[in-house]
Amino acid sequence: MEFPKVRMRRLRKNRIRPLMQETKLSKEDLIMPIFVDENISSRQEIPSMPGYFRIPLHSISDEIGKAMELGIRAFIFFGIPASKDEIGSSAYDDDGVIQKALRDVRQDFDDAVLITDVCLCEYTTHGHCGIVHNEEILNDPTLPVLGKVAVSHARAGADIVAPSGMMDGMIKAIRGALDENGFENTAIMSYSAKYASSFYGPFREAAESGYAFGDRKSYQMDFHNSDEALREVELDLREGADMVMVKPALSYLDIIRRVKEAFKVPVAAYNVSGEYSMVKAAGRMGWLDETSIAYEILTSIKRAGADLIITYHAKEIAEVL
Repeated sequence: MEFPKVRMRRLRKNRIRPLMQETKLSKEDLIMPIFVDENISSRQEIPSMPGYFRIPLHSISDEIGKAMELGIRAFIFFGIPASKDEIGSSAYDDDGVIQKALRDVRQDFDDAVLITDVCLCEYTTHGHCGIVHNEEILNDPTLPVLGKVAVSHARAGADIVAPSGMMDGMIKAIRGALDENGFENTAIMSYSAKYASSFYGPFREAAESGYAFGDRKSYQMDFHNSDEALREVELDLREGADMVMVKPALSYLDIIRRVKEAFKVPVAAYNVSGEYSMVKAAGRMGWLDETSIAYEILTSIKRAGADLIITYHAKEIAEVL
């Protein structure tokens, strides 16, 4: 049948339109990033991420509490430590910034889902995601360190650890370390398809994780590639990942779709700092409506196949939802 018997506009009337929505974005889809800074005494706005803040340790429970009042239950933590060294030892210190934050939040909010970024870039003097020798990022020596970080996070109360360094074999090393230390029920969300992207710029300011030399192209993926992402995901799943992530999200919707269709596993997508900052900058210029655009972007990410979305828009979208 065709026009005039078929009229697609019949289902677009205001009262009917919501019933026809194929993709539903909900608060349960959202994961809110938290930057915990050991060096500050009050919330500090991140200049390149308008409206987003670094949070001091003593205020972390207040920040989580306000978000949970909006219906957000899941949080991913990034730490800015008081001290850094060549091997990022403060990342696995049981008295480190993330470990302290986890214990505080877990004590106050037993029902919050606590996720931790497992990487070394925020904790090393060189700002790279692995052990460095002669300006080369070493893969295999980094693996046991990542295992130690994951165990320390699980011990402090993390429900999910999220390794983001794109080291080959990192999931196997972390799964083994967790199981050997009695944390076989701690889940792993792997940054499986993490691209070497220019969209990360504001995050590096937020987390003080800029690198002292070179770039991260020797371990993060080439944005020209998509088949490679499927291979990365497959390897991580074989090694024990419980869920996988695509990062960034907005320019990689095709990757999200391919991963979801190929593996039928829980897929997270990271709506990264550059994607957030572009919306905020345009909004402040009056060129677009920030909240409407953010809602449309997050819906497109879910429509592509993401089950979970890490986003700096979490609170404003939770208010809308």
